[in-house]
Amino acid sequence: MQEILDAILSSDSTAADFAALKLPDSYRAVTLHKDEEQMFAGLDSRDKDPRKSLHLDEVALPELGPGEALVAVMASAVNYNTVWSSIYEPVSTFGFLERYGRLSPLTKRHDLPYHVLGSDLAGVVLRTGAGVNAWKPGDEVVAHCLSVELESSDGHNDTMMDPEQRIWGFETNFGGLAQIALVKTNQLMPKPAHLTWEEAASPGLVNSTAYRQLVSQNGAGMKQGDNVLIWGASGGLGSYATQYALAGGATPICVVSNDQKAEICRAMGAEAIIDRSAEGYRFWKDENTQDPREWKRLGGRIRELTGGEDVDIVFEHPGRETFGASVYVTRKGGTIVTCASTSGYMHQYDNRYLWMSLKKIVGSHFANYREAWEANRLVAKGKIHPTLSKVYSLDQTGQAALDVHQNKHQGKVGVLCLSPSEGLGVRDAELREKHLPAINRFRDI
Repeated sequence: MQEILDAILSSDSTAADFAALKLPDSYRAVTLHKDEEQMFAGLDSRDKDPRKSLHLDEVALPELGPGEALVAVMASAVNYNTVWSSIYEPVSTFGFLERYGRLSPLTKRHDLPYHVLGSDLAGVVLRTGAGVNAWKPGDEVVAHCLSVELESSDGHNDTMMDPEQRIWGFETNFGGLAQIALVKTNQLMPKPAHLTWEEAASPGLVNSTAYRQLVSQNGAGMKQGDNVLIWGASGGLGSYATQYALAGGATPICVVSNDQKAEICRAMGAEAIIDRSAEGYRFWKDENTQDPREWKRLGGRIRELTGGEDVDIVFEHPGRETFGASVYVTRKGGTIVTCASTSGYMHQYDNRYLWMSLKKIVGSHFANYREAWEANRLVAKGKIHPTLSKVYSLDQTGQAALDVHQNKHQGKVGVLCLSPSEGLGVRDAELREKHLPAINRFRDI
């Protein structure tokens, strides 16, 4: 691994140099163990500790197949799917690996007694498989997390519709929280040249997800002038939604849980902010009963901030806790676009406020390659910025996941994999200097 790292850190390494590197038989990776699937049985979600389930192991280098690449991972990041994987909720990810393993002899590689996690990376291509022409050893890349087979016609208009669509590092093995990752080459995109490795790794999953959910016609199709309610607006996903709303001429109404998170939204340029803790919103009277009066109170507060207007779009991802309120406060004919459900998957809402006001609920899941490419292009141009707040070492990934699990983080939490320190990998210092305050705003608060 040291020879690989030396080549990456050298300023004069060529594609031929990378192609000539001897690959190791094994590498270090953050894993789950199949024989520990029941380790948290009987515990509430909040009591499950990722530090106990996530291991740093030496694992075998996987076989490289057609249309694939082995990438030296300089940095990665923690997403909610890392947390869900680590606490075995809502199901164990080993079921995903078993099903994928039955698809073909090549996918059988993924069905192992350990699962290498991670759905983000920034790094350098080491090897490409048969049939790959667009990428070569030595290319500096980031990866999006959409894994597709595209043998069915269903996915050729929108690859997210492929029946074999999976999220790499969650529903497949050999993810990015490791020194080396295995990806399909149609996951690769150019690394933004003005960012460090850890900064470049952090947007991937959440940036692409926010782009499809809010901007794409496959999601809410946001336009200039729209009012957009964004739950968790300073978090990993919401921080990108806030940026897209501002960049697209919309007005974000940012919902946060404390004043520090409100300050982050202000630093991004948002003005309409609701601190749900300070204002005491309680959308549920008890475990089974919601409180419509609180929905109405939230709607009134939104109108105060927008000059009497309701929201055109609600950017939903908390799920159960907020969904009833989201449906209520959306304007007539508006859209509730939802991905994930970090507070629970079983949503409840009053359907009268949906059907009688002709509102739409749109499900959104990650992004297709084109959407991911466009989202990454905006980062590379300095139009959208990383929201990295803290960086851990690979052996501290359990703590990083616990921070996300307990909502102690801001923006995105990064992980150094092969990179020996933060701050490496910048190729365009001039563009970086131009945007440095925006790049660092989540680290400075």
